[in-house]
Amino acid sequence: MGSLQPRNDSLISTVPTDRKMPALDTAPNRPSDSSIVENFVLRSIMNRIFRSVKIVLFSDKINLLIPFGPLAIVVQNSSNQQGWVFILSLLGIIPLAERLGWATEQLACYTGDTVGGLLNATFGNATELIISMYAMKNGMLRVIQQSLLGSILSNMLLVLGCAFFSGGIVHHNKEQVFNKGTALVNSGLLMMAVMGLLFPAVLHFTHTELHAGKSELALSRFSSCVMLIAYGAYLYFQLTSQNNMYSPINEEDGNQDGNLVDEEAPRISRWESIVWLFVLTVWISALSEYLVNAIEGASVSLNMPIAFISVILLPIVGNAAEHAGAIMFAMKDKLDLSLGVAIGSSTQIAMFGIPFCVVVGWILGYPVDLNFQLFETATLFMSVIVVAFMLQEGTSNYLKGLMLLLCYLIVAASFFVHKDPKSVGEFLQCSIVYRGQIMLGLTK
Repeated sequence: MGSLQPRNDSLISTVPTDRKMPALDTAPNRPSDSSIVENFVLRSIMNRIFRSVKIVLFSDKINLLIPFGPLAIVVQNSSNQQGWVFILSLLGIIPLAERLGWATEQLACYTGDTVGGLLNATFGNATELIISMYAMKNGMLRVIQQSLLGSILSNMLLVLGCAFFSGGIVHHNKEQVFNKGTALVNSGLLMMAVMGLLFPAVLHFTHTELHAGKSELALSRFSSCVMLIAYGAYLYFQLTSQNNMYSPINEEDGNQDGNLVDEEAPRISRWESIVWLFVLTVWISALSEYLVNAIEGASVSLNMPIAFISVILLPIVGNAAEHAGAIMFAMKDKLDLSLGVAIGSSTQIAMFGIPFCVVVGWILGYPVDLNFQLFETATLFMSVIVVAFMLQEGTSNYLKGLMLLLCYLIVAASFFVHKDPKSVGEFLQCSIVYRGQIMLGLTK
């Protein structure tokens, strides 16, 4: 026992006490507190970005179609197969349009029902407006008219029909209801749009223009300005007087459901939603360039009329977001939100999209007018009448949805056998002549 004490003393004495504290104070490779915080913040940002990309791009099976977009660009640059470029571009835009609607829905969780319904309608139509602007740049004015007309028909008949049909199947044991007053307001705006499109067509086909070649275009531009004012008043009315326009009629019953909060909880933040809306819009714009350029070549290679491609195929792709959103809301028994997406989108295209293209064409020197030809105007008129009758009771079921879908099939078959009296090439020639007259001062 005695021999242990010196050994312990020697061990203690061999450790210099004056070197312990400096070793703790001056570590040469020790990271500073600021670098630790920076690394932590950087890792947090990267993890959040990876999580957002995973949720947006890898959380839905429809995203398997996203690679078709870059593939269309590769085919365009490596060969001249316009038919394949058109098909691949269509397939590539479908998931982007759906994701655009999904990001809009996420943002709508932070804005409320009214602003959310307007956002769904606005960004749901972004694809059509982008395609229209690029078609105007190429002078394909008939493509603008037919694609916007097809968007209205697709939203009114196909999207609303799918919503009514799916909601009626899921809730077959009860009658689904929606706000009849809101539906009637939208129906009235659609009838106003039909009136704006009807008079230039009648003026043209009855040959009763006061100034041949000028009165029709002047009437179209004046009517477009009036329609834009009416749509602005409609937006003001929605945002001020009718703050609960898109609130579900059975909101009290829905709040009793314990799962409602979980179903409506957003998966990404407000700013992430805004960033994704911008990214997806730019991506769609890039693909729309290839899509529009391939329309004429695809019409020849696929043996399809340009009218069928413009009125049926393009709007189906552009309305992918409306399809997903309207069906999902109907299956959750929120038909007012489904109407806000489907009928609200149709109203926005009819009262804002079409007049906006006419005014932009006026500014840029393109003779875009509201003369949609007699066949197309009559199709729109009959479709609005059918939808107005379906909405007048304020209730829906799967039978009404099935009838709307069958009406859309009739419209699609009609345009498949329809010969457009104005081909894209002829209308492009008229555009070039008209712009030449403006430059020479022959036309005011």
